[in-house]
Amino acid sequence: MFTGIIEEVGQVLAIDHDAGNIHFTIGSLLSSGFKIDQSVAHNGCCLTVVAQQANQHTVTAIQETLNKTNLGSWVVGTKVNLERCMQLGGRLDGHMVQGHVDCIGTCTDVQDENGSWRFTFAHPQDFVTVEKGSITVNGTSLTVVDSQKGSFSVCIIPYTYEHTNFHDLTVGAEVNLEFDIIGKYVARYLSLQHP
Repeated sequence: MFTGIIEEVGQVLAIDHDAGNIHFTIGSLLSSGFKIDQSVAHNGCCLTVVAQQANQHTVTAIQETLNKTNLGSWVVGTKVNLERCMQLGGRLDGHMVQGHVDCIGTCTDVQDENGSWRFTFAHPQDFVTVEKGSITVNGTSLTVVDSQKGSFSVCIIPYTYEHTNFHDLTVGAEVNLEFDIIGKYVARYLSLQHP
């Protein structure tokens, strides 16, 4: 489990293809504290550390992960939002995040609002957001400010803009989306009650 509060922005240093899998080596200040077999969210996608040395670590994405996330579009130099798993007994500053990406969204608009930024994202219509509800974009816990069928907007404060990879997002960029877990359970329950 994660909270969606980004701790560090890492950078892809190397990409190695191995049959249908891809091994990503990421450089970051957090990497030196990672352990083999540790779960770490990368742009909101929970991946297992398979190698670690100095200020870099390696994770492996299998085909299922590549099909449902934006990891397949990463190149050397891509900036990646990183978060270690939540500790029991700690504060939950964001919201409950599983690190299981639901789908890829596409940035359709970026508005500079004189001190903050409004980003709009399109997503498959079988997913639903709720205004003032939670959403995770590239692993960042955010509040939905405008919810439409197949799209939503979020507002980004300067701290989040500077300390995540939001400052690199432009119209057309693909992002990993994880919808609110409570909302997903409610939607699933309702669909079973009224097929």
